[in-house]
Amino acid sequence: MKIEQLRKALRLYLVMGSPNCGGADPAAVLEAAIAGGITMFQFREKGAGALQGAAKLELGARLRRLCAQHAIPFIVNDDEGLALELEADGIHIGQEDTPAAAVRQRLKNMIVGVSAHDLAEARSALAEGADYLGVGPQYATRTKPDAREVQGPAAIQRIRAGGIRLPLVGIGGIDATNASHVIRAGADGVAVVSAIASAHSPREAAAELVRNIK
Repeated sequence: MKIEQLRKALRLYLVMGSPNCGGADPAAVLEAAIAGGITMFQFREKGAGALQGAAKLELGARLRRLCAQHAIPFIVNDDEGLALELEADGIHIGQEDTPAAAVRQRLKNMIVGVSAHDLAEARSALAEGADYLGVGPQYATRTKPDAREVQGPAAIQRIRAGGIRLPLVGIGGIDATNASHVIRAGADGVAVVSAIASAHSPREAAAELVRNIK
């Protein structure tokens, strides 16, 4: 995927697995979110009650098919085997996961996203071949109990001021009330979990976010 296409794809990035859906069918949540305007999807099946083994693979395959039908890039969180099995468009890895350079070497044709919290991590990810950065946590989040200290949109400003031009998405505690601040700080898009997955209407929640990041 060309860099400008990737910037557009990152505009509204839904990160989700079954534990984030409040008992709703994840495929129904994803379908509604796509109708509402999400532009990228990451399958992140983690946390209390997360599916394992064949059940995880089956859910991933259902969500993969939905994304393919709507030309939405499908990313897998931190699992190279699963990414290959599902023929994902890419993988996203954190700072505590496998080094980006090794992942980039093995998954030559996939998008590789890397979490970064500051300029030093952003520079390292760039040097190791990352295609985009996920920067956060932008705001307080309940989705990731082990999340680092809140960085705020200023972290994105510092990374941009340091000369990093990679596509960049803000993540962590983002919703329709604060998404525009993240974009104004220099992000190409926002990544959300509960703002869509836990919403009464995922379609309306996605549409409202779209309106707030134009």
